[in-house]
Amino acid sequence: MRWPIVAGVAAAALAVGGVVAVTTSGFPGTAATGTAPPPSALPPSPAPSSPPPSRAASRGSLDPAAQRYLDAVAAKDADALAAAFAPDGLVIDVGREIRGRDAIRGWAAAEVIGGVYTLLDHTPRTGGVTLLVRFQPGGTGGFRAAYHFDISDGLITKATLEYA
Repeated sequence: MRWPIVAGVAAAALAVGGVVAVTTSGFPGTAATGTAPPPSALPPSPAPSSPPPSRAASRGSLDPAAQRYLDAVAAKDADALAAAFAPDGLVIDVGREIRGRDAIRGWAAAEVIGGVYTLLDHTPRTGGVTLLVRFQPGGTGGFRAAYHFDISDGLITKATLEYA
């Protein structure tokens, strides 16, 4: 019986945060015997539409502006968070627009400060960086998010925040 192999793959995928659905229908003997189909019986995998992000890209140092953002949250300092942005900086928080340091300061004080970020990955790109984070508002619970920071002259000009 080969169920442990399938279960092991599912457990490994879940351990890295994936969602796994395992089905064996359509392959002779799999439902009745619990054996995995031979590789030749599996349909070919479709080619990915774009290459996966490079893990090597996240091994470099984090852009200083993005680091100031994360440090400000850790220090519970809405003024420092706002200072990481250009004077006319823009935050797009899941579709909501917050523009300018004063508005960003107010948003940060009300919705970000007191939370806890865990940086899971970062990918530098031309003109900025994309962060994969886990954010725990109020320090509990939480969700994964992708933060796309556009950076110019050492300041965040635009931060697009999305659930990941």
